[in-house]
Amino acid sequence: MLKVGVIGCGAIGTEVCMAIDRGLVNAQLSAIYDRSGENCERLLASLGKKPAILPPDELISSADMIVECASAQAVREFGVNVLESGKDLMVMSAGAFRDSGLLKRLTDTAREHHCRIYIPSGAIAGIDGLKSASVAHVNKVMLTTTKNPEGLKGAPFVEKNNIDLDSFLEKTLLFEGSADEAITAFPANVNVAVSLGLAGIGMENTHVRIFVDPEAKRNVHEISIEGDFGNFTCIVENVPSPGNPRTSYLAALSAIATLKNITEPLQIGT
Repeated sequence: MLKVGVIGCGAIGTEVCMAIDRGLVNAQLSAIYDRSGENCERLLASLGKKPAILPPDELISSADMIVECASAQAVREFGVNVLESGKDLMVMSAGAFRDSGLLKRLTDTAREHHCRIYIPSGAIAGIDGLKSASVAHVNKVMLTTTKNPEGLKGAPFVEKNNIDLDSFLEKTLLFEGSADEAITAFPANVNVAVSLGLAGIGMENTHVRIFVDPEAKRNVHEISIEGDFGNFTCIVENVPSPGNPRTSYLAALSAIATLKNITEPLQIGT
């Protein structure tokens, strides 16, 4: 049975651990880690089968796969160690890979040590279609994201420009630029932009628009793709995660689905 270690016990990490604990994934939760001991203890109290709380090095040794649910910094800090240990790595903070040097370092290490890096689709749909379309030629990839002001608070773009998000009375375009620019401006909000860039025509060619909408009850992502295959548009209206309004519930579910895909014999989708 696959032994899983989880780094990060916030909204996504909690959902992943609870799914394993409930038997939704054919795996064993071997250990957890979070910089906040309080987060670890809170999660541990909600689980029937109690994993160990271990520091990162020991957690990596105890597991076959490490699931990162913490931050881009955690990917930079622990990613190479995971792969050099011959363990597979699942990355939820895909925004870390706006650093192409880090991405190359991790992929080279994974190749050398015969292990894999998994990036779940996160809070969007359409990655399968984009990957298929990219086998030929893709002309355009656009992501349009709409969130309630609460879900955008604290973003570097907002802080740097002294934007009062509570002052908006209607849906308003807040940002427009490349995926590379978007993940710098909103690192906690548009990890999906990096996933789209990696799956398609690159982050510098993937266009992103971010709207703030005081009436929005859900996080909305619209993906538009045009290419030799034709075109498609996909709209996802996500319920925010109960533990973090900046994160969509579907992001956690995509991590769980990826684990299920890894541990089951039948593979469906590109």
